[in-house]
Amino acid sequence: MPARTPTWPAAQEPPPRIKDSVVRRLRDTSAATTTQAIGSIEQRYAWFGSLDAEDRSWVTVVARAGIDGFVAWLTGDGSADPSAIFAAAPRALQRHISLQRTVEVMRSIIDTVDAQIEKSLPRGDRPAAHLAVLHYSREVAFAAAAVYARAAESRGAWDARLEAMVVDAVIRGEADESAVSQASTLGWQAPRGVVFVVGDSPEDPAFAIESVRRQVNRQGWDVLAAPHGERLVMILGGDFEDLSVVLPVVSELSTHFGPGAIVVGPVVPRLEQAVASARPALAGVRAVRAWASAPRPVAASELLPERALAGDGHARRTLAQDIYTPLAASGGDLLETLIGFSDHGGSIEATGRALFVHPNTVRYRIRRIQEITGLLATDPRDLYVLRLAVTLGRLLS
Repeated sequence: MPARTPTWPAAQEPPPRIKDSVVRRLRDTSAATTTQAIGSIEQRYAWFGSLDAEDRSWVTVVARAGIDGFVAWLTGDGSADPSAIFAAAPRALQRHISLQRTVEVMRSIIDTVDAQIEKSLPRGDRPAAHLAVLHYSREVAFAAAAVYARAAESRGAWDARLEAMVVDAVIRGEADESAVSQASTLGWQAPRGVVFVVGDSPEDPAFAIESVRRQVNRQGWDVLAAPHGERLVMILGGDFEDLSVVLPVVSELSTHFGPGAIVVGPVVPRLEQAVASARPALAGVRAVRAWASAPRPVAASELLPERALAGDGHARRTLAQDIYTPLAASGGDLLETLIGFSDHGGSIEATGRALFVHPNTVRYRIRRIQEITGLLATDPRDLYVLRLAVTLGRLLS
């Protein structure tokens, strides 16, 4: 014999058959039932007493609409919609009455209606009435879930627009006090360090942003994120002062970006100053394709040569002022040694012969260059940066 397939009650199914006399009795007692329900809510839940008079009155309206709606639903003419009970109150009430509190209100009303059935109806009519309450409460539960889901979607859409506005203000260099205030409504906590991150946008940026938010929050950091054209932009805030802490975290977040490069700007102390992190990062993401072996993520400061060649004036000045100028001021023939070392293919012996100095002297000068600039001339990438800095320094001096 084949197994029976269980059948589940369909949504909005007709109520159980109820005698007209029972419906009339419930209608006659609806006002008293509402008063009892509000009393039960006030007795059970302390939060109800903390509401102001207007909000308490709206809860009463919702309770009365629920009870009247139940009676109307019992008639079975299809005119009663369980979701209509929430339309009786303004949307602003949802900010004070959470979904959990709404469930508590509905539970109190149902318990009160069940108690009224036990008290006022003949014993033979009670089972059908209790079953009707059970069916109606299920419809109300679905209606409440739908109302709060729509409200959550609306708030989420507004938060996303507000977040995009703050990110855009940072990019345009207009992150003033109003932008900081907007960010604080999104949970921004004024952290000690702020950094701008940009990379290719994934196929589903909304899902990526939510995933990033959960991961960053576990780190104890703040995040503002939004798609910006074909890019995904993040502003990270946390208890950090340099990129040594940030880059490993961004590396963990890299799976939420598209396939291209990810560039991280320098750390700044406040959101209002985040444009100083955004501009190098955005310049870096435009120029990073010139460095085929760039790490992912890469700091914008590591892309100074590519940014300078792409027309970034700040990068040109940084290379000239931070590398060329200290070397020129140090004396000791460091610039001459650096240029000779570059011209002779990084050969210490050939450089020594060309400069008529011992190879150990060349090695000493290379160490001095590293102490001054932080760059090691025997590393091909660092040598490229050093030589370009010398060229730019001579052009700009």
